[in-house]
Amino acid sequence: MDLMLRVQKNFEDSILTKQAALEVIATPIVKAAELMTQRILQEQKILSCGNGGSAADAQHFSSEMVNRFEMNRPALPAIALTTDTSILTSIANDSHYDEIFSRQIQAIGKHADVLLVITTSGSSPSILNAIRTAHQIGLTVIALTGRDGGAASDLLEQDDIEIRVPSTSTARIQEVHLLTIHCLCDLIDRQLVGDE
Repeated sequence: MDLMLRVQKNFEDSILTKQAALEVIATPIVKAAELMTQRILQEQKILSCGNGGSAADAQHFSSEMVNRFEMNRPALPAIALTTDTSILTSIANDSHYDEIFSRQIQAIGKHADVLLVITTSGSSPSILNAIRTAHQIGLTVIALTGRDGGAASDLLEQDDIEIRVPSTSTARIQEVHLLTIHCLCDLIDRQLVGDE
């Protein structure tokens, strides 16, 4: 195996996936950024969650909101539901892993907040329960998905937004999810602060 050719192929596949995704997800990215900005201006918060690499993406998004992305601005209300190990492990131990996000949404989610779910498969029970609970409380869901959207796509309601990456490769989906998160952060900042 030629390792240099393998690196080149990974880059080329990533570029092609991003080019294909741009045509499909640019509009929902804009809609999601507009919704998030509107809710922030209404003093609502954004909760985010995902499993594995998507958990890291949820934390990445929240860190950019609370601290800063590429420009200075006031801190924005965002919480990653993937970070408190005591909460996560107690729910997983005492109840079930599938409830690790839904229980937190019950505790801190408020009507008109936004839930950002990040899932490459769209089939994780913890994510599906999070969406159901968000709807019961009155949160709007923004779902970063891939493949065919999975069961998560089927749970979305009329006011929810799905940003579905047209790929079956987990790595490529995750790469586009990260770019999408950066786009959301950039568009939120520019709506709130304008161009520096």
